[in-house]
Amino acid sequence: MNKNPEQKLPTIDALHEALESDNRETAKIVIASLHPSEIADILESVPGREREDLWGLIDAEIEGDVLAHMQDAVRAEFLEHLRPDEVIDATKDLEADDVADILQDLPEDIAGTILQSMDEQNRLRLSSILTYPEDTAGGLMNVDVVAIRADVPLDVVARYLRLLGTIPEKTDNIMVVDRKNKYLGVLPLAELLIRDQETKVSQWMEEEPYIFVSTQTTEVAKIFEQRDLVSAAVVDENGFLLGRITVDDVVDVIQKEAEQAVRSMAGLSGEEMFSPIMASTKRRAIWLGINLLTAFLGAWVIGRFEDTIQQ
Repeated sequence: MNKNPEQKLPTIDALHEALESDNRETAKIVIASLHPSEIADILESVPGREREDLWGLIDAEIEGDVLAHMQDAVRAEFLEHLRPDEVIDATKDLEADDVADILQDLPEDIAGTILQSMDEQNRLRLSSILTYPEDTAGGLMNVDVVAIRADVPLDVVARYLRLLGTIPEKTDNIMVVDRKNKYLGVLPLAELLIRDQETKVSQWMEEEPYIFVSTQTTEVAKIFEQRDLVSAAVVDENGFLLGRITVDDVVDVIQKEAEQAVRSMAGLSGEEMFSPIMASTKRRAIWLGINLLTAFLGAWVIGRFEDTIQQ
């Protein structure tokens, strides 16, 4: 669970103290106590050289989660310095949609190398996501879906889940499809647990809204907000099930939109927010010069008409 801002401050102070005193063991212990999203926030807030030092202190088991929570510009910077085998190790336990986000920040040749290193099942799953634009439901969805048919008893579903041994994170419903994989609705996990196991899925399944694969992510966020969804099926134009979107993915969309709106008001891009000062200054030098000239021009005009203004 993430700490609230009041709880995080002493932890961050302890981390800064450990780094300033070059106490790497203490710094490593402090980092280990943080959630991957908190580590990503800290990496985004420090200069480039310190980022590299901090990255070396992160447990290899959570490197992928940290990358998944980073802003695109900072993540791209890290990926430039990682070998393909390091990216593979870091992303091996991530959900398919998170891996797709990371691969989209890599050059095509390196992304291709990583895809080829995966087993056929994972490669096909990832390739299906990468074919869709990033700002659509297809680019946002996760293809890790448990699907069942409507004509089977609940006890068969329960045995099937036990056979799988694990289910995708944030699974609140099981997708129901026909024999051709056409989406029909969902079976809430609560119904599976409390209903007579000899009854069929069709008796307890519910009709839940689905989202077309081409829907823009901004529209996806509106649908989740208006209907208080935790997850939703993603289908193609013929109604065949492709994947699902969960509320955590939608929260990321809303956060990015809010941050982009704030940066736009300041005339900043995401890349400039996290770039070194000199690099950012070079990119903005023209606009800074224009703003300065405009200020001088305004002062000169006011000076010319100062007497008139005073009257």
